[in-house]
Amino acid sequence: MSGRFSEEATTAAMHDIAATLGVSSEGAQLLQLTNNAVFALPRSGVVVRIARTHQLLDRVTKVVQLGHWFARIDAPTIRLAPDVEQPVRVGDHVASVWSYVQPQPPAPTVGDLGLVLREFHALDVAAIALPAWDPVGDARRRLADADGLDPNDRDFLVKWCDRLEPQLVALSHREDPKLVHGDAHVGNLLREASGRTVMCDFDATCIGPWQVDLAAVAVGEARFGGTGLHEGLASAYGYDVTSDQSWTVFREARELKMIAAAVPLIRNSPSVAGEFSGRLQSVRRDDPKARWKPFADLAPSRHGIHLSANRHT
Repeated sequence: MSGRFSEEATTAAMHDIAATLGVSSEGAQLLQLTNNAVFALPRSGVVVRIARTHQLLDRVTKVVQLGHWFARIDAPTIRLAPDVEQPVRVGDHVASVWSYVQPQPPAPTVGDLGLVLREFHALDVAAIALPAWDPVGDARRRLADADGLDPNDRDFLVKWCDRLEPQLVALSHREDPKLVHGDAHVGNLLREASGRTVMCDFDATCIGPWQVDLAAVAVGEARFGGTGLHEGLASAYGYDVTSDQSWTVFREARELKMIAAAVPLIRNSPSVAGEFSGRLQSVRRDDPKARWKPFADLAPSRHGIHLSANRHT
């Protein structure tokens, strides 16, 4: 991604945000560079999440509102940085700032994820404006923000959205709405010093069918490989989403999300563009056994800043 949302631009914005907060950015680590540029500032005890597309700026306000609500009800989630007026705006960039959680052993597992999701889904629906689960709408917004997308690929994705949308509407009408994390996988868990496991990354948090959060691991294992991940999650949570009557719809919705996530990035990353094309071809061939590679593994960091892989997109 070039210009205002490039790695260089968001790194500069991170330094400006740190200066605005009066904290040091020395030793900053770039944890993620996809829809957000996520920087950990361990020495200052904060994490800065900078949105990388104007189409998703409204999410920053949403996650800040959620962060305040999570703190009030002691939800199993990370906390916003205290005494910071949020969202934080610096030039063209908008960010949320969170308290840094020093990773503690043992690393979270799918068993932890299942237990945290049960607690998360038991929360009352927040008394704030949260969007309905709408993976098709999200995909359409990414298509609108895409430069360099092949017209044939765009046409296929549009038709996929058109076909899937009424199925998702019918599904949502059948299920009681719950609080849905929207991107539930072990990579979005942290273990606090107390031993408590908490969730992070609420960009996709919404209201919808709770099964959505169980589908991410099942689809991730099928596409990226691994053994026992889905089984471990199902055992801890107490439900096997692949046995759900609407499993094929949940699977398609997740795969659409995993493919559309790359659309704004393909113009400036040949490796991501190649993986995007391979994923799309496997769906066109109706090949559920085709293996994918995580996008984060294809985008090595520059300038000595560490990039951790999110292995579920």
